[in-house]
Amino acid sequence: MSPRPARVAPAELCVDWPTTASDDPVAEVARLLTLNLRRAIGDRSVREVARITAVDRATIGAVLNGLSWPDIVTLAKLESGLGCSLWPGITG
Repeated sequence: MSPRPARVAPAELCVDWPTTASDDPVAEVARLLTLNLRRAIGDRSVREVARITAVDRATIGAVLNGLSWPDIVTLAKLESGLGCSLWPGITG
């Protein structure tokens, strides 16, 4: 199996990550998810969120900074640990 081609980071598809909307619809989902994650984190530290979600703090930082695309396992752990939906358009 050949390696998956490298993807452009979400932040590279936005003018000002994550405050400005992206013209790329997939990057826009990642941007909105990041804004939801920021709200869910609130005043907690990334270290505390890493502890309660079992997601590495470097991974959380990369998602928050638009440096990586979160996979489904990461998203599920974040949502479960934070007790909310992070996917754009879903409240809970």
